[in-house]
Amino acid sequence: MKISGSRVVIECLVEQGVDTIFGYPGGAILNVYDELYKNQDRIRHILTAHEQGAAHAADGYARSTGKVGVVFATSGPGATNLVTGIATAYMDSSPIVAITCNVATSLLGKDSFQEIDITGVTMPITKHNFMVRNVEELASVIRQAFVIAKSGRPGPVLIDIPKEVTANMVEFEPLKNPDEAVDLVRQDSTSLRRALTTPVPSDDEVKKAADIINNAKRPVIYAGGGIIISNAAKELMDFATIADIPVSESMMGRSAFPSSNSLNLGMVGMHGTKASNMAVTESDLVLALGARFSDRVISDASRFAANSQVFHIDIDPAEINKNIPVAGSLVGNVKDVLSRLLPLIKKADHSEWKAQIAEWKKSYPKMYDDNPADSINPKFMCECIHKVAGDDAFITTEVGEHQLWTAQHYPFEKPRTFVTSGGLGTMGFGTGAAIGIQIANPKARVVHIAGDGSFRMNCNELATISHYNLPVVIVVVNNGTLGNVRLWQRVFYGERYSATTLDFGPDWVKLAGAYGIDGYRANNADEFASVFEKAFKSGKAAVIDAKVDIDVPVLPMVPGGKAIYNQIMDLQ
Repeated sequence: MKISGSRVVIECLVEQGVDTIFGYPGGAILNVYDELYKNQDRIRHILTAHEQGAAHAADGYARSTGKVGVVFATSGPGATNLVTGIATAYMDSSPIVAITCNVATSLLGKDSFQEIDITGVTMPITKHNFMVRNVEELASVIRQAFVIAKSGRPGPVLIDIPKEVTANMVEFEPLKNPDEAVDLVRQDSTSLRRALTTPVPSDDEVKKAADIINNAKRPVIYAGGGIIISNAAKELMDFATIADIPVSESMMGRSAFPSSNSLNLGMVGMHGTKASNMAVTESDLVLALGARFSDRVISDASRFAANSQVFHIDIDPAEINKNIPVAGSLVGNVKDVLSRLLPLIKKADHSEWKAQIAEWKKSYPKMYDDNPADSINPKFMCECIHKVAGDDAFITTEVGEHQLWTAQHYPFEKPRTFVTSGGLGTMGFGTGAAIGIQIANPKARVVHIAGDGSFRMNCNELATISHYNLPVVIVVVNNGTLGNVRLWQRVFYGERYSATTLDFGPDWVKLAGAYGIDGYRANNADEFASVFEKAFKSGKAAVIDAKVDIDVPVLPMVPGGKAIYNQIMDLQ
């Protein structure tokens, strides 16, 4: 059948199983939006308040489901407003496809109105990007984009389409099923064919890895986001249980292993637990699973697990020996590799090692023990939210102290229930992500824990939450400061609090009301427990202004450049 380029876009998205698009229209992409209007019974469009919110929503959709998230934007500023969202997805290996439309090809390179070279802009922060200048190529490009986004180590792909390409007519042949797209991509491109091939370790390599693991006396698992991305939580549980190995998690790995399990050591790194950091330091084997050895984890690389063997399992060969030299590695899908290792792993008992770890677990900052009379203890806040919301609720955050408190203290039990910006550290990520998660999981509940600094960057998305009647509960951790930066100013900059105090509006309760959303205020623990339960059980959107003291620090803390065992446990 002969159809327009804009219709090709819609038909290819339907082929790929897309049911929701997040976006914001504009002149260059009008043809596609017109076609979307005609097909609104097949694909739902969520209009956000800003393109960046749409990108984060597509990202949240992807992280919570494992499916590819899709975002639309127009040319020029519409496209550039996606950049932070695309970079966020890239750093955290989240599969999204961003479709932008540009000015007509005759106007490209002439500084035309709302023209931007968005493929050039996004080249460093996408797995791949395309400029489609010929309508005959359009279907193939869209199919390639989805295959690339979700294959291997997932990530974002951008497609830019000049306006006349969306209007031109072309003969279109639909696929019988989405899997055909993989075969077509493999046929179309030798370079992409190589990129789509997931390495598979040999039996001999897997056997040697098993021998190393079986001979370890003080092993520790360093679990990263790859466990969640590859749906390997069950394999990790089986592996850790049989091998009797404690599990440390990166921030992106939080929720990969149940917090209630005695083998869970919590987060490792700059704000990791004493038990986690010391276990890595004193181990004789660090088994890294789907983790990338971020600087926030390793700090001083020369002293990270300095007396230990490091064995790395990851799907991306570029991560091996990138930040930490390793004694051995297996390159492949971590779920598949663990499945092959399991039959070779001997049932172990590391009681003496775990007894030492139990002693380290007793050491934590005393500041989290009590609730003050005129503010809320962050640890209590996390535990209170979990008590009401339960194990199945999705928790999103922005970036800052509230994010770290959540990663430290929220008792995650199920994979994919914690969604945050780890690699890029994007303030403004969480509200859009919460929208995407709630749209993707309409029967679930989403609680968004936001800092008052971050929430200023995206509170316009309250309009989206209100319009679509999304029952997202937003807890604004209101400590009147850019807390993480203030902490560094307090410890390392002589208490010179330059441009970090937020002693000016808005009133979050009144702002919520302006959008038709229920607002609550909580000044202490009792008030927070009461209003959170009321807000959550109302089944409606809500904003809770939760007061936290300006000088409550995130501890433990490793000063920049120090070894991870050099932790600040208390501030005098």
